[in-house]
Amino acid sequence: MASIKDVAAAAGVSVATVSRVLNDHPSVSADARTRVLAAVETLGYRPNAVARSLRTDQTRTLGLVISDVLNPYFTELARSVEEEARALGYSVIIGNADERPDLQDHHVRTLLDRRIDGLLVSPTDGGSPLMLEAARGGTPMVFVDRWIPGVDVPVVRADGQRAVRDLVAHLYGLGHRRLAIIAGPAATTTGSERVRAFREALGEYGVPLPDAYIGQGDFQAESGRRVTEGFLDLPEPPEVVFAADNLMALGALDAVRARGLRVPDDIALAAFDDIRWFVHTDPPVTAIAQPTGELGRAAVRALIDRIEGRPPQSVTLPARLVVRRSCGARPAMNQTPVQRSTS
Repeated sequence: MASIKDVAAAAGVSVATVSRVLNDHPSVSADARTRVLAAVETLGYRPNAVARSLRTDQTRTLGLVISDVLNPYFTELARSVEEEARALGYSVIIGNADERPDLQDHHVRTLLDRRIDGLLVSPTDGGSPLMLEAARGGTPMVFVDRWIPGVDVPVVRADGQRAVRDLVAHLYGLGHRRLAIIAGPAATTTGSERVRAFREALGEYGVPLPDAYIGQGDFQAESGRRVTEGFLDLPEPPEVVFAADNLMALGALDAVRARGLRVPDDIALAAFDDIRWFVHTDPPVTAIAQPTGELGRAAVRALIDRIEGRPPQSVTLPARLVVRRSCGARPAMNQTPVQRSTS
């Protein structure tokens, strides 16, 4: 991505002249202005609109780019962000990345062009040049839920490791030994972190996690259904499917029901990211709950601290296990494979 120095070199002027043109300063000649604007257009240069606004005036507007607006977790997160921002005198513009890096970058670029005062992002991956440039170029930014390792940006997130250990202890106590996971994208920190926590928790009980019991999902329902169908087709299907987010859990539940199987009698189900719907399913789903509202509020406060020149702090809050009936209520009496319906 072009820098202001690239524009200056292409236009044959100084960086200071480029800056004056971009800020519409009257002291620049018509010829220099024409050459700078032509170079900006040719190189696709985009000035850091947030940094420029902070030098002049604030818009009292925050940008929020979430991974998937259809995911109830992110819907609740967005609501808490908007409520906290409004209480502190800011408005929020929301962009939905739909788990697509290209859409994420589109929204980030658009929000920066609109001169927002700061940006909250739940990154879809860690490889976006635009995201890295914005984070390293002085844009007030906070990562929420997910983050980009190695980038010096405050992170507001939940720590699910203890809750995953509690889940595995619960499942082990019920007699389950064949446990599988529907993982999120490895390119996301939450995708890789939840698999690692699950593997480590199983290791504490001497329970292996074979490759066949790790299914690659994308944090959306269809992948949960597809991965679960693959689990059920194994010669020795798992006794438990742990979905690394709520939408994949709903997809897993659809796959189980489509086979004529019952939860938890034939196969148990648990999820990361509790949602209100889970108490209304039959049976209600055991899930790991994140303090979503608190995360959204803390993220806004951290971002405003950064905008207003106060040292921002990363925040880590604990997730917790919510036990319901989808994993069974008593130890399993045998370890026979799941019997698939022939109807």
